[in-house]
Amino acid sequence: MADTYVVEREQRVQGPPAAVLDRIVDFRRWRSWSPWEDADPQLRRTYDGAESGVGAVYEWEGNRKAGKGRMEITEVQPDESVTIDVQFLKPFKSRSTARFTVRPEGGASVVRWVMTGPKTLMTKVMGIFTSMDKLIGPDFEKGLERLRADVEES
Repeated sequence: MADTYVVEREQRVQGPPAAVLDRIVDFRRWRSWSPWEDADPQLRRTYDGAESGVGAVYEWEGNRKAGKGRMEITEVQPDESVTIDVQFLKPFKSRSTARFTVRPEGGASVVRWVMTGPKTLMTKVMGIFTSMDKLIGPDFEKGLERLRADVEES
């Protein structure tokens, strides 16, 4: 059994890479597309650090489904990629890296969302019944579809 997990999904978006990445580098804009925003109507959000881009921090705390965690943007390649350090604190602790890459394709962009992280004891136990891909892959699909709609409808 591998010591790390990888979850990745991809979506074609009618718009330039900059329009896609603008919605990713600013955590305040995640409310319009993140698949987890509707997990808890009373979700508490805190923004810190830079307004957007490297150093921007987003912390959340909510019900059991939303949990508690923190994200920080650690790297931005303009019109290409965004790397985020993701820490889940509740319902269990884990740390992973999320990376969004965007490449132009014709008049559109292809955005790829990849999350990698070490398999903790909890994720190894969960792996007996399901995989991280099956657990959060559908959330990535939902988020990317919302991101597509957000870019294309603006």
